[in-house]
Amino acid sequence: MKKAIYFNLKSRLNRRTVLRGAGISMGLPWLSAMQPTFANDKGESKPKRLVTMTLGLGLVADNLFPETGGRDYQATPYLRALQDLRDQLTVVSGTSHPGVKGGHRAEASILTATPMGSAGKAKNSISIDQLLAKHFGDATRFPSLVLSNGGSTSPSYTENGSMIPPESSPSRLFAKLFINDPPQQRKIQAQRVREGRSIMDLVGEDAKSLERQLGVGDRNRLDAYFTSVRQLEKRMELSERWANLPKPVVAAKKPVDVGNPNDLIARQKTMCEVIKLALQTDSTRYISFHIPGGGGVLPIEGVDEGYHSLSHHGQDEDKLSQLAIVEEAFIAQWGQFLRELKETDDSGTSLLDLTTVFLTSNLGNASNHDNRNMPVLLAGGGFRHGQHLAFDRKNNYPLPNLYVSMLQNLGMEIDQFATSTGTMNGLSS
Repeated sequence: MKKAIYFNLKSRLNRRTVLRGAGISMGLPWLSAMQPTFANDKGESKPKRLVTMTLGLGLVADNLFPETGGRDYQATPYLRALQDLRDQLTVVSGTSHPGVKGGHRAEASILTATPMGSAGKAKNSISIDQLLAKHFGDATRFPSLVLSNGGSTSPSYTENGSMIPPESSPSRLFAKLFINDPPQQRKIQAQRVREGRSIMDLVGEDAKSLERQLGVGDRNRLDAYFTSVRQLEKRMELSERWANLPKPVVAAKKPVDVGNPNDLIARQKTMCEVIKLALQTDSTRYISFHIPGGGGVLPIEGVDEGYHSLSHHGQDEDKLSQLAIVEEAFIAQWGQFLRELKETDDSGTSLLDLTTVFLTSNLGNASNHDNRNMPVLLAGGGFRHGQHLAFDRKNNYPLPNLYVSMLQNLGMEIDQFATSTGTMNGLSS
């Protein structure tokens, strides 16, 4: 007798469904009803990725944002270089992080959306890239990459609010990703991981012996501690596995770092080339790349004043003209990065289809240190693009709503991030 097979043809139950009654709510665990009847192998089997590119000195709004919203917007000076990518990107205006002020200090809030205050006493929270790395980063050799065009700051923060120092050298990054250590060095690295894990085992045994002396509340707290120990041990096991595995082989040669610290466009181009290799080899899936506000003169024709000085233009026409040249170059190079991600594989899927590429800044107007009306460009990731989402520039829409949309698109079961009020209106995938 053949075993009957039944298919659930009813509408799929949403994973975020919550049961409510008598003043309480209870989230559901995973149930078979949450799985589609027929899985979309092409979409489900390929991992999604995130690349954020953040600018420390903003972008001139009048050169970036179209006058009208919707799909029929007229390309602005900064968007003309992206016309061939129009269907792959969304322009967003009229957004900011609620409560975030402080001018340049708000760099710390770009990816966390946490108000830091002007006195620097507030504690930061986890950034979106590190939230993803925390939940999904163990699938790759590097849970995330935190990069910069120069300097020692980044917008990437850990769960306890600590900034992650960035890597600013493309050549060092290439070596980290693709050049294998000698076998003896790999053995030493694996041994260090094992020693670290054995220390955690000892700590766990010492803590366990306390259980008999503790009350219920303390036992619960101790159980939470054991859970964190086990999670750390799991990460250590993965680290040991990666330490013993050879790194990917790529045809590209190790890049040469750009010697001129003021040549920010060339440095952006070189770093983006290594970022693409990291995505292609699935060495990591979550990358932040920060371009801070350097003070030197960029070696671009028509520019003879320092970048930081130009950004504080005070509506001086000559400064605005030079600043436009610099900012157009940043946008054009970002567009070139998108074009390179558009290359498709044998299945017809491109890296851009699988990668959400997000560009923004902490400053909407660097000249007066205004953190409202942040520049936002979103590309790839399977979103329905080709539009300008125009929100109110006087009463800004919460940008954390976009973060919720991105996180959900990347597989996070999340309905809230920082000061969000939901997902972003008008954005669909």
